Amino acid sequence: MKLTSTTFQDRGTIPRKYTCDGKNISPPLDFAGVPANATSLVLIMDDPDIPEAAKKNFNIEVWDHWVVFNIPPETKTVAEGNNPLGILGRNTGGNNAYGGPCPPDREHRYFFKLYALDIRLNLPEGSTKAIVEKEIVGHILAQATLMGRYERQK
Repeated sequence: MKLTSTTFQDRGTIPRKYTCDGKNISPPLDFAGVPANATSLVLIMDDPDIPEAAKKNFNIEVWDHWVVFNIPPETKTVAEGNNPLGILGRNTGGNNAYGGPCPPDREHRYFFKLYALDIRLNLPEGSTKAIVEKEIVGHILAQATLMGRYERQK
């Protein structure tokens, strides 16, 4: 399975447009090689490079930017500024939406993760990444990752 974007390469710089310094809209994404027997997809975007203060203030290790589950497995693209069809989970900022990169201190890495599952998740809108990740254990058929980097201009 493969997860790509037409606006940045894996390990490349995420364009400003998709960050808090720009329009703060989601980048376009392409999904390829989803297993034929997949029942649903999950898309997660997170940042493991958050400062210690954020870890303490929010009692977290990773900042969750975007959580979408029960995406139809036939989905091939997610258009710029759109959520894929599916159910939106809650990000660390408390929103059921995409929250773009906005690192307060230095360059951070942002991981877009796509999972193909053999089930649909029986979870409500607003479920957190932690809840989604717990429910997908044992049901992942394939997964793909796209990593982008971003540092705010001083």
